[in-house]
Amino acid sequence: MTKQFRMELAGRPLLVEVGRVAAQANGAALMHYGETVVLSTATASDKPREGIDFFPLSVEYEEKLYAVGKIPGGFNKREGKASEHAILTSRVIDRPMRPLFPKDYRNDVTLNNLVMSVDPECAPEITAMLGSAIATAISDIPFDGPTAATQVGLIDGEFIINPTTEQRQVSDLALTVASTKEKVIMIEAGANEVPEDVMLQAIFKAHEVNQEVIAFIETIVAECGKEKHEYVSCSVPEELLEAIKEIIPPAEMEEAVFTDEKQQRDENMSQIREKLEEAFAENEEWLPLIAEALYQYQKKTVRKMILKDKKRPDGRDMNQIRKLHAEVDILPRVHGSGMFSRGQTQILNVCTLAPLSEAQRLDGLDVNETSKRYMHHYNFPSYSVGETKPSRGPGRREIGHGALAEKALVPVLPSEEEFPYAIRTVSETMESNGSTSQASVCASSLSLMAAGVPIKSAVAGISCGLVTGDTDDDYIVLTDIQGLEDFFGDMDFKVAGTHKGITAIQMDIKIHGLTKPIIEEAIARTREARIYILDEVMNPVISEARKQVGQYAPKISQITIEPDKISEVIGQRGKTINTIIEATGVKIDIEDDGRISVCGVEQENIDKAVNMIRMIVEPVEEGKVYEGKVVRIMQFGAFVELAPNKDGLIHISKLSKDRVEKVEDVVNIGDDVRVKVIEVDKMGRINLSLKDVD
Repeated sequence: MTKQFRMELAGRPLLVEVGRVAAQANGAALMHYGETVVLSTATASDKPREGIDFFPLSVEYEEKLYAVGKIPGGFNKREGKASEHAILTSRVIDRPMRPLFPKDYRNDVTLNNLVMSVDPECAPEITAMLGSAIATAISDIPFDGPTAATQVGLIDGEFIINPTTEQRQVSDLALTVASTKEKVIMIEAGANEVPEDVMLQAIFKAHEVNQEVIAFIETIVAECGKEKHEYVSCSVPEELLEAIKEIIPPAEMEEAVFTDEKQQRDENMSQIREKLEEAFAENEEWLPLIAEALYQYQKKTVRKMILKDKKRPDGRDMNQIRKLHAEVDILPRVHGSGMFSRGQTQILNVCTLAPLSEAQRLDGLDVNETSKRYMHHYNFPSYSVGETKPSRGPGRREIGHGALAEKALVPVLPSEEEFPYAIRTVSETMESNGSTSQASVCASSLSLMAAGVPIKSAVAGISCGLVTGDTDDDYIVLTDIQGLEDFFGDMDFKVAGTHKGITAIQMDIKIHGLTKPIIEEAIARTREARIYILDEVMNPVISEARKQVGQYAPKISQITIEPDKISEVIGQRGKTINTIIEATGVKIDIEDDGRISVCGVEQENIDKAVNMIRMIVEPVEEGKVYEGKVVRIMQFGAFVELAPNKDGLIHISKLSKDRVEKVEDVVNIGDDVRVKVIEVDKMGRINLSLKDVD
């Protein structure tokens, strides 16, 4: 039997149908937000997956192009692998929900969101986030929810809840906040240098709206919720942990982890593991659990050192940043390069410039966004953490890190009119020990400026961590977390921005939410660290974009013509434009509005092509001197091509101040000449003079 539940959300109707479809899933909700329709399902396996030490949660966000009345491109004519946007949406759904499943739960769980109809007024992403929370909450899968999520925009200083597609185009903020009934559990933001105090107001505004949605979800759970099923706990036996402490006393474990060298710490832990495996070699029950038990012991040790002893594993103060270094021009022939190091985290970023025609084409559900000119890609090879593993292309983590850095830099990029280039930056992880995504932001900023991209301001990023105790006011915020503090801590709070304000936020946590004081302190800490990085590390290396693009970068000149003249530039079957390209070796892109970009390596050839285009579309002026090529010789004179399909005649009497017996005595076919226009007659014929050129 179908049950329907309704509420008004940001002025639009939200309808949830339970029982109408997907009855065999553990939980299912058919979500209607305006005319956006998403089917959200939650399913779980009956038994835990053997041989794993993690919770196997899989989140899918499926974009069906029929949802916006489009047929997929390509030969296949069906949806293929998930788009980057779909992957990023899956990650946003995953992050607030993962911490709320039991930590010792090892059953496979899949949250699937099928986007079936898209209303531009109602974002399918937020609909899917709510749908996943509802489907899981009403299912029999153990889950400490529900959660709710809200998007916030900022237009003319006013907060907009769940902005429409049109509003998102002009908003200074794209914020998504997920909450539990008590706390904020996830933050994702892109912003146009929004000040910290405004960002905090937006976060807590979203949290207020989330409480209304959670109250609505609770009514659905009360009527449709199933009893949570029993499961096999995969926690480490307490007896094993106590036995390990007998062999490796806490003081010995503290000594093993208390070092700022990741390799030394890994070696210490490897020796401890060998010692334990030898001690429990004959215990078949405990031996397979050694790795997980050692992880738990190490985690408790690190957390106790930080929270109780006020000591970080590498000896830093709680607000101290690791050693920093920045440089540019690492690679000789690329368009721009920059390297940023923070402790044992090191990113080399390379910037490449190209004509706007090289912008990435998008085939997704957003009908207003069909391409993007700035692309940031992030690579994480195994050698960066001292491991050996074949490269299989970017995974979800790599795509997510690249998108975060991209989001952080978009607000400071020049417009297409100011800088008519497609821009790609690639972050290569040279070494990793915590927050490579924020090092990517710094390295990208360096390489963009080195490449001559006139960004409005340098951008830096930093991450804060968190270790919590038994009460809400028992916690420590850590500036610039390294890998160990990320693994064993409770939060990874990444913030990027300029002196003026925030451009991007991504917050991941492993606990059931953050209080307002923690969020405020994390925002303040990241600002303090960001300003230090900008002023003391990046600006001394390069403080503003170079005035010109590099030697090996393409140069681009733009002109604008009347749209009805475009056909004259292109010519019949492209003959005219191809003639220009062959003569100059440039690349020409023409927009429907009449903007023409001429791209080449040599400025001389670019100028030549621009002049040829101008000659085609602009009327020839009497008395003006032009450059052209002799294309035809007659007894009475020579014809000169001033531009494709635009020739003029030099009468034999106008070739020289001296008497000329034969045209070939002065000019020949193929000669480049400078001529003066002496007349454009009523028929449009152009008469030229060679002898009257000064």
